[in-house]
Amino acid sequence: MLENVQIISDNGVDKFAVINFREYLDIKALLSDTSKLEDYLDYLHIKKVKKQTKKMFSLEEVKRELSAD
Repeated sequence: MLENVQIISDNGVDKFAVINFREYLDIKALLSDTSKLEDYLDYLHIKKVKKQTKKMFSLEEVKRELSAD
């Protein structure tokens, strides 16, 4: 979302962002639906965590960790 944005500046100060109208409608729909917005924010958080996490766990390691008391 918002990959193709045109920024309009005035005297070196950014004033406006021009986006594709379809993207505008998608963003408007996303912001007006709390459930969709929560899902999108969760998605962004997961992407961020995946970038930060280097170690991968096997299914057996996860099962062991979850069953530990």
